[in-house]
Amino acid sequence: MEKQVTIFSFFAGAGFLDLGFEMAGFRVAYVNEVFKPFMDAYQYARHCLNLPSPEYGYYLGNAIDFTEGNQKSVLSKLVRIARKNTNLLGFIGGSPCPDFSVGGKNKGREGDHGRLSSTYIDIVCQQNPDFFLFENVEGLWKTKKHRSFYEEIKQKLHNIGYVTTERLINAIEYGVPQDRKRIILIGFRKEILVKMGIALDGLELPPGVFPWEKYIIYPRAKVFSCPWNDKNPFQEDSILECPKNIYKELTVEHWFTNNNVNNHPNSKHYFKPRQGIARFESVEEGDDSKKSFKRLHRWRYSPTVCYGNNEVHLHPYKKRRISVAEALALQSLPKEFAFPSHLSITHMFKAIGNGVPFLAAHALASSIIDFLELER
Repeated sequence: MEKQVTIFSFFAGAGFLDLGFEMAGFRVAYVNEVFKPFMDAYQYARHCLNLPSPEYGYYLGNAIDFTEGNQKSVLSKLVRIARKNTNLLGFIGGSPCPDFSVGGKNKGREGDHGRLSSTYIDIVCQQNPDFFLFENVEGLWKTKKHRSFYEEIKQKLHNIGYVTTERLINAIEYGVPQDRKRIILIGFRKEILVKMGIALDGLELPPGVFPWEKYIIYPRAKVFSCPWNDKNPFQEDSILECPKNIYKELTVEHWFTNNNVNNHPNSKHYFKPRQGIARFESVEEGDDSKKSFKRLHRWRYSPTVCYGNNEVHLHPYKKRRISVAEALALQSLPKEFAFPSHLSITHMFKAIGNGVPFLAAHALASSIIDFLELER
């Protein structure tokens, strides 16, 4: 069997992060997700994209199962098998993050979701993959209340021999039409870096060693200094020319067109309220100033795609909320990516909001490949 880089995925959701890694050249061999509708979406999307099933299968269950008992033994056995058939083994995961989000529950490490971050780190420490990626909201890294917890999990990883590097990324840097900040923590076994001849001074990679900026296409400073349209009066099916001196490829309208959202299998999947349509009409195109009922601007990027806690995004020039097809486009997914129609619309939008934008995932995976000097 040809050896390659193998990935085990935890908290996989609908598979956006996994898809980015797979398209960059990794082999996703084992997938864990606790919520069946998300797992159904994951498997259905792979079918749409003509991708094979993970070699070691799926585990539908709580990730904490991997830290003790029978499921821990199963995971250990799969890790041993994978090591025989691969050059390197990596774990990737972004545990649910509302407990660290300013707009979410903000319970931190004590919340049910906050504890899952510790669970993922425990799994990494027990199984010792060659490298790992951990993704979470910026609140975990930036908020004083949660930063001590973040530093604790880093120290735990350092204590067992991982060298880490981190960056607060914005998905828009990689071509995602969305202002979405996330903290990314990546770690490598120290012995691997020593073999590569990397000079280490401590247990964090020196600045500039990991190619964080290599796949940045749109530097934040340039993007946010563009003369983006602010607001325009809402008029259904109105025509509005694209302004000059902006990045058109970062706009909502570009991605709606690019993904042919009107003919997408999920184009009709959007919430249809029985009343309150007048409220939809009163919000100007581009007015995203309120907590809820934010109307996107066709010639601007979207605010963070996240649909919990009453977050509602309205179509720029339609008298409705955006559709699942449109939300998938804002997460920069391939146009062939689709959800099964039996899923509830609520579950579809939840899966989308939880996911790592595809182009950001692909860029992060490509950076790891280049850093490790791997062949694609």
